[in-house]
Amino acid sequence: MALIVHKYGGTSMGSTERIKNVARRVAKWHDAGYQIIVVPSAMSGETNRLIGMAREIMPQPDPRELDMLASTGEQVSVALLAMALHAIGKEAVSYAGWQVAIRTDSAFTKARIQSIDETKVTRDLDAGKIVIITGFQGVDGDGNIATLGRGGSDTSAVAVAVAMKAQECLIYTDVDGVYTTDPRVVSEARRLEKVTFEEMLEMASLGSKVLQIRSVEFAGNYKMPTRVLSSLTDPMIPLEEESTSGTLISFEKEDNMEQAAITGIAFNRDEAKITVLGVPDRPGIAYQILGPVADANIEVDMIIQNQSVDGKTDFTFTVPRGEFSKSMDVLTGSVKATIGAASITGDAKVSKVSVVGVGMRSHVGIASQMFRTLAEEGINILMISTSEIKISVLIDEKYMELAVRALHKAFGLENGA
Repeated sequence: MALIVHKYGGTSMGSTERIKNVARRVAKWHDAGYQIIVVPSAMSGETNRLIGMAREIMPQPDPRELDMLASTGEQVSVALLAMALHAIGKEAVSYAGWQVAIRTDSAFTKARIQSIDETKVTRDLDAGKIVIITGFQGVDGDGNIATLGRGGSDTSAVAVAVAMKAQECLIYTDVDGVYTTDPRVVSEARRLEKVTFEEMLEMASLGSKVLQIRSVEFAGNYKMPTRVLSSLTDPMIPLEEESTSGTLISFEKEDNMEQAAITGIAFNRDEAKITVLGVPDRPGIAYQILGPVADANIEVDMIIQNQSVDGKTDFTFTVPRGEFSKSMDVLTGSVKATIGAASITGDAKVSKVSVVGVGMRSHVGIASQMFRTLAEEGINILMISTSEIKISVLIDEKYMELAVRALHKAFGLENGA
């Protein structure tokens, strides 16, 4: 009997009526002969409400206590879903992560899963029960509840699917799949039937909010087929139709790999650029600049070091926009004096736009087409970074949507060309 893991997001669990619909959908799969594990998120807005209350008590709550509080949202969801299944005659049992147990490290608010004990879950599945497990959380070696960070229910679901050797992990959301770009920016954006883990990982890291990036990493590492599909359809839609809907994220594209050079256009508004001007061009200067930034737990993305002129160089990099002020404080403090920089400038009104596709490996001219398209629209490129399957550019924020629309059209993504 095949095992399927269902994951439902906060919108899918957003009301008692929607929870009843989830129960009907889960029951339909179970009636078709599948063993089912469900990993739901907290009801929409609940985690924000809980964290908001914590910060009314104190601006920087203790991380352990914050996890104790935040984890309760998912516990409400699993209990209500179990009750909804009971109400329609289905045997179901709910568990918190620590009851399974899902073992994590002790990095509160951003813990990582270390192991999952499948014994209890296997016993219940063999008894014909539907098992419901809280997402977003586990338990550390000292018995403390630890959460996985925002969006962590996706990671929980994929990890459970891997541990239980599921056939597939279905991620139900309020969208019906992964698109060539955000349909709110480009109305002609097209839903993708398939996308590789590599492509999805790039798109998630570049700002696509469909899946949490760690869940994509987990799925890719363990080759767990993962499907993104909508929970807002009729829960009694025929199983044959539902099981092939949405977007399948798989290890590789089995066919047509060389037909499409580009799979999608990703973008991220959450960018800021910092330039350290006139620093000595000597070994170790990059570390002297970026080391203190890393020590402040600030993630650096794109990096450019200019050519040396008279023994001096300029060093430019990007950080998340929310970390811009903190980054500038770090650098304009003791770092500037220590490295002997002439000045430090910054710009928090920039965005990153990227073209993504495994087809780049077998197609030439992608970069030139991208740059020509932007030039024809009068959009100046501030920075460029590349990987084997993506090209990213940093541009002025005001041109971001224009760039996305122009690139989407230039690469023929509206018609799958």
